[in-house]
Amino acid sequence: MQGRAFFLRPDIPEEGKVREPRPGEEDGLLAEPLRTYAAEAGLIMRRPSLTPYTILVQEATEYAQEQGQFDTFHRAAYKALWEEDKNLGDMTVIQEIAEGCGLNWPEMSHRLESGHYRTTVQQQYHQAMDMGIHGIPGFLMENLLFTGAQPYDVFKMAANRALSQMEE
Repeated sequence: MQGRAFFLRPDIPEEGKVREPRPGEEDGLLAEPLRTYAAEAGLIMRRPSLTPYTILVQEATEYAQEQGQFDTFHRAAYKALWEEDKNLGDMTVIQEIAEGCGLNWPEMSHRLESGHYRTTVQQQYHQAMDMGIHGIPGFLMENLLFTGAQPYDVFKMAANRALSQMEE
């Protein structure tokens, strides 16, 4: 699996933006159907209180991917946001995640501060937009592209379809 950057809300300021609950969201719980999708997938998901500025964590994810740690870092960042309500736009949170994944924080922080990955993540975002991706998560399995939270059965169907195309 390969991760790519996508800015769902490129207009978010660096300090993030306080979220207003959506209809059906109570006590930090997701509204339906997301609440059911998360439960079916065995995920703990609470609506964060802040929509974070994500460019730094996107760049940190690119660093983790270079180190062969994409999945580990991605899962830890996911947990920090959706389970622990942490601000992924905060460098101390990114440091905590990186060190928890065994990544070299001094090297990563230098690359983040220098903008080493800025062009890469911006190119990935524009490439996704050019492909017709306008939401997250987005998935490309062989030639099947779909975006947004989906029931588990959609992923099974997509995987089976991709496998059958590979066998042809």
